Amino acid sequence: MIQYLIVCPLVFLAGLVDSIAGGGGLISLPGYLIAGVPAHMALGTNKMSSTIGTLVSTARLLKHGYLKGKMVIAGISAVFAMTGSVLGAHIALRVPDSVIKHMMIVILPIVAYYVLRNKNMGENEKTGTVSKRQVGLISIAASFIIGAYDGFYGPGTGTFLILVFTGAARLDMRTAAAQTKVINLSSNVSAFVTFILTGNVCYTLGAAAAVCSVAGHYLGAGLVVHDGHRIVRPMVLLVLAILFIRILSGN
Repeated sequence: MIQYLIVCPLVFLAGLVDSIAGGGGLISLPGYLIAGVPAHMALGTNKMSSTIGTLVSTARLLKHGYLKGKMVIAGISAVFAMTGSVLGAHIALRVPDSVIKHMMIVILPIVAYYVLRNKNMGENEKTGTVSKRQVGLISIAASFIIGAYDGFYGPGTGTFLILVFTGAARLDMRTAAAQTKVINLSSNVSAFVTFILTGNVCYTLGAAAAVCSVAGHYLGAGLVVHDGHRIVRPMVLLVLAILFIRILSGN
C-alpha cells in the first residue's frame, strides 16, 4: 500500500509534465525507486504507466487536428523512433551509465540557453518557414537519434523533440507537441514490449499508476490546447533544471 501512496501521486504529476513538455520520467522513475521497486522492474513498470498515459495525451492532441497534413511524416518518424529506441536499448547494455550522464552535463546548459532565448517556443514569425521536405528530413533524423537516446537513457526525450521541432523544423508549438507525442508513444511502446518479454513489469502497481498517468496526461494535454507556448516554455525549463540537478547529484 505504501508503494501505491508514493508512486501514484508522482506518476500523476509526471503525466501532467510529460504531456506539456516531456520529461515526465524525471519524476515518475524516481518515484518507483523511492517506493522500493527494484531498478529493472521500476523501468518496465514505469514504461507501462507512461505508455498508457502518453496514448491519452496523443489522442487528445490529434483530436484537435494539430497534425493535419503531417500524419505521414509523423508516422514515418515514429517508425524511425522505434528503430532507434531498440538500438539504444541494446547499446545501453554495453555502455556505462556514466558516459551518457557526462554527455548530458554538457548538453543541458546549451539546451536551456536556447529555450531562454526562444521566448515564444515556436510561436514566432519564423514558424512555417521550413519546406515540407526539410521538415520531413529533420523529423526523421531527430526521431531516430532521440529515439535511440530514449532507449539508451530516456529522461527528457519529449523535451528534446519539442525543441528540435520548434527550433530546427519551425513547427508551431501545438503541432510540435502533437508530433512529439506520436513519436514518444512509439518509442515507449517498443521499450515496454522489451520489458514485458524480459519479465520486468509489475502489472498491479503499473495498472494503478497508469490510471494516475492517464489523468495527468489528459489534464496536461488540455493545458497545451488552451494555453500554448505560455505553458510549454516554463515547463521545458523546469524539466531541464530537474534533469540537470539529478545528473549533477549522480542519482
